[in-house]
Amino acid sequence: MSWWHYFILIIYAFCLSFVFLYSLSQFLLFLKAHKATSKHRSQPQLTHFPKVCIQLPIYNEGEIVERLLNNISKIDYPKDALEIQVLDDSTDDSLSINKQLVEDLQNNGIPIQHIHRKKRTAFKAGALKHGLELTEAEFIAVFDADFMPGSKWLMQTLAYFENPEVGVVQTRWGHLNKNYSLITKVQALALDFHFWVEQVGRNVGQHFINFNGTAGIWRKSCIEDAGNWKGDTLTEDLDLSYRAQLKNWKIHYLNHVVTPAEIPIEMNAARSQQFRWNKGAAENFRLNYTQVRKAPHLKTSTKIHAFFHLLNSSMFFVILLLAILSFPVLYIKHEFPTSIYFFYGFAVLGLSTILYMIGYAFTYFKQNKLGLKSALQFLIQFFSFFALAMGLSVSNSKAILEGHWGKKSGFIRTPKFNVFDQPKKPKKSSIPTSLNFINAVEMALFLYFIFAVGYAFYVVDFALLPFHLMLVFGFGYVTLSTWQPKFFQK
Repeated sequence: MSWWHYFILIIYAFCLSFVFLYSLSQFLLFLKAHKATSKHRSQPQLTHFPKVCIQLPIYNEGEIVERLLNNISKIDYPKDALEIQVLDDSTDDSLSINKQLVEDLQNNGIPIQHIHRKKRTAFKAGALKHGLELTEAEFIAVFDADFMPGSKWLMQTLAYFENPEVGVVQTRWGHLNKNYSLITKVQALALDFHFWVEQVGRNVGQHFINFNGTAGIWRKSCIEDAGNWKGDTLTEDLDLSYRAQLKNWKIHYLNHVVTPAEIPIEMNAARSQQFRWNKGAAENFRLNYTQVRKAPHLKTSTKIHAFFHLLNSSMFFVILLLAILSFPVLYIKHEFPTSIYFFYGFAVLGLSTILYMIGYAFTYFKQNKLGLKSALQFLIQFFSFFALAMGLSVSNSKAILEGHWGKKSGFIRTPKFNVFDQPKKPKKSSIPTSLNFINAVEMALFLYFIFAVGYAFYVVDFALLPFHLMLVFGFGYVTLSTWQPKFFQK
């Protein structure tokens, strides 16, 4: 073999090793989560009613604001201890409509106010910071426009602040439209894994976790002590979470309190949301991990889990490299039979998929009855999720590299359409659908992996065939649903 053959194999082995180590860290979180969720924990009772401010940051979301306000107005809490801020940065016709909706609620005795900034500085972080300056409340709850907390939400969360070290209480996300389409099902599966395994596992292990940007409540003094909201990253929630925990504040996660929300139904909308989340995670690694690594009061295991937590989005770039190199690796294996020893090691590292699957199966069957039908449904959803994650790896890799390199970009709101599991024709998305270079690369990779599948049959070597078939499906689905989004909606 020549030097470039060895170079390809070394890079491929490095990527597989990173995937294995990451999956191992996730498996350790699963073990902690499994142990924790099997225990019954008593819920503390609220003994007094501190002043609470509910912040509702919105931006051109006329489709769902009325639903949001009607739901929030039903929150069960003493009116003299509650205030609601509608932080409306809208620039379209919804601004005047939202203002009227707020006035109607005010006339009905709801303690709510409409706050509008003429200049959208620092995007959502700027709106939250602006609202914070206008309230004297001790606790600040945050809900994005598509979230629908239950009427007892404050009663269920505030009691945990009896511990003076707790700065944040985060609740689990539910899904209003989980079964709308394949896109929503795989997104729900991924989100459920995050909340059932990652959040629970990190919380039980006393590692750093994160406020998820919504469906959580902060102690105001914690926000101020940690340096307040900043627009330095696209995930201001993760940034403030890490700064708060570096200041020794604790984030308490409640898996039993569910706050349902709407999942993006279009590929372009899901792609935009994924881009923002993944770029923001990379930005946070660049900004915060050095402080975590140098913090003398943090245990080594917490630093390791924080490393993989902040680098989790970078898995998309590693997976993309693995995918592209897998075809040359198959060629090397066929042309140089003596290299077979390399592949024994690769096969062992490939077991990381099984470690992943165990955690996702745990999440799925916590919410679904175990049976043959549900097992088949899980396998379909899991491998669909895996395939679509790989299909989005080009777009997400661009986000990750921009985040690590410090390239700034605007905060693009994820459009929501007020849809549930039942079919409903949504209005036109605000996410651009014009084709670009990323779409062309995805199409090229779709064809590339079709060729890789053909080559497997040509050399009669099917070791990587399942991987390549998932790549064909993933890139094919992402390409077609980007170009023809209506075809993939109910």
